[in-house]
Amino acid sequence: MPNTARWAATITLTATAVCGPLAGTALATPSPTALYAPSSLVFTTGHGEIAAEATPERAVTLNCAPTASGTHPAAASACAELRASDGDFDALPIRSDVLCTREYDPVVVTVDGVWQGKRISYERTFPNECVKNSYGTTVFTY
Repeated sequence: MPNTARWAATITLTATAVCGPLAGTALATPSPTALYAPSSLVFTTGHGEIAAEATPERAVTLNCAPTASGTHPAAASACAELRASDGDFDALPIRSDVLCTREYDPVVVTVDGVWQGKRISYERTFPNECVKNSYGTTVFTY
């Protein structure tokens, strides 16, 4: 291979290696002219102290933009609650009309995905299923 061709190949490969990741990042960033920011979450529930040791027993999906959808049984209500708390799962109101026993049977909930264009990774352990269901009206009831 002549030196000119070798240099051209080297420059092309270097440019691809350097600029390729930049182009991919630019494509993955939400467009400021988009109609909505992506909101798509995966919820899992399992019994145990921490998610790393608990076997997921149930998983549901929740998409909130442009419309509520997914396998979550109350997708529209769950999306409305998350919008009201600005996507903060710890800010969900606790229902006062629910009476739970003091039984300790830990339930761990994980949420992974994107909320209004921002990456979300959430884990919380509740003392039992009743307490889990008392957070918010529908977000964790699946």
